[in-house]
Amino acid sequence: MKLEILDLAQGDLIEGYHFYETVEAGLGIYFLDSLYSDIDSLRIYGGIHRKAYKNIHRALSKRFPFAIYYTVEWETVRVRSIVDCRRNPSWIRQHLRNA
Repeated sequence: MKLEILDLAQGDLIEGYHFYETVEAGLGIYFLDSLYSDIDSLRIYGGIHRKAYKNIHRALSKRFPFAIYYTVEWETVRVRSIVDCRRNPSWIRQHLRNA
C-alpha cells in the first residue's frame, strides 16, 4: 500500500518533536524515528486496526503514548492525525473532526 501523511498529521509530528526536545535533547529525534517506523508499518497492517471515530482507524505507537489516526482509501493509507493519548478525549474528537 501507499502512504500519505496529511498536513494536520505532519503538524502533529512537529508539535510532538518540539515537546520531547524540551524534555531532553535528542528525544525529539527518537520520537520522530519511532513514529515514522509505526507509520511505515501501516503499509502492511493498514486497515486491521479498529475504527475509533467514524471511518478513521486508530493504531497505537509502540514506544510513545501516541495514536495514529488514518483511513484506507483504495490502496492508499492516509495518515490524518497523530495525537497524544494523554489529551482530553473531547479535544481528540474535535481534532479528528478537522482531520
